[in-house]
Amino acid sequence: MLLSLTNIRKAYGERTAVDGLSLTLGEGEVLGLLGPNGAGKSTTISIAVGLLAADAGRVDVCSQGPPTTPTVRRNIGVAPQALALYDDLSADENLRFFASLYGLASEQQTRAVDGALDRVGLTDRRKDRVKAFSGGMKRRLNLAAALLHDPPIVLLDEPTAGVDPQSRSAILDEVRSLRSRGKGVIYTTHYMEEAQRVCDRVAIVDHGKLIAMGTVDELIGKHGGVSTITVQSGEQATRFESADPVADLSKRLSDPGVTNVRIDRPDLESVFMHLTGRSLRDS
Repeated sequence: MLLSLTNIRKAYGERTAVDGLSLTLGEGEVLGLLGPNGAGKSTTISIAVGLLAADAGRVDVCSQGPPTTPTVRRNIGVAPQALALYDDLSADENLRFFASLYGLASEQQTRAVDGALDRVGLTDRRKDRVKAFSGGMKRRLNLAAALLHDPPIVLLDEPTAGVDPQSRSAILDEVRSLRSRGKGVIYTTHYMEEAQRVCDRVAIVDHGKLIAMGTVDELIGKHGGVSTITVQSGEQATRFESADPVADLSKRLSDPGVTNVRIDRPDLESVFMHLTGRSLRDS
């Protein structure tokens, strides 16, 4: 197991931010962490990387103990939602600075920076100042900084927030590549379709507690509800819910005058709404 959080608790005065949360992350796994604003996601990530101390519970990184010492913390790479970049430095200079913080020697820095820039498709812009980059390019460089020391664990907090389609595709491709190389990735996002595309398991948290965990199909099957069928007959549309849409639709198709049909199956958004009563994007 690459990362485990066991019965983590954290309070700020009378407000409990994380309430007995337990998570595990294995090799070659992308774990989605979803929850409304204020659900405890950021606090959980801060505890996982050693930025915050939990009031109770245990964090174990690569079976080496808690991330409170630099040698253990080196197993983790973080791409925070708030961009950790220097606008007046070039892409190359930014990455060399972060590589030096990881303790990489000069020759190691060159290889690490070259590899990271190549992975996120920014080699041809390495000498340009970051302030000239688009939002998507900054996100990709932010990701590159997290990968410089080739960590087994990568934490990505809203890595595609506000990016263009090209950058979104490049980031998602890199997430899949990290998984194929045996890395463990924790992925927080407000985009449900991304979670469905790249996450092996999804953890949904609310009010600091884990309220559901499983594969996307498992969560939809257990919490997604029923499908909705729309049958169009001329100008009239009839909508109804169905637990067996194939059987129900085949009956309706025998009716004369049917011109169009549509099945809306439950998805991860349906699961989230059912469990939290809120839309993730509006939370």
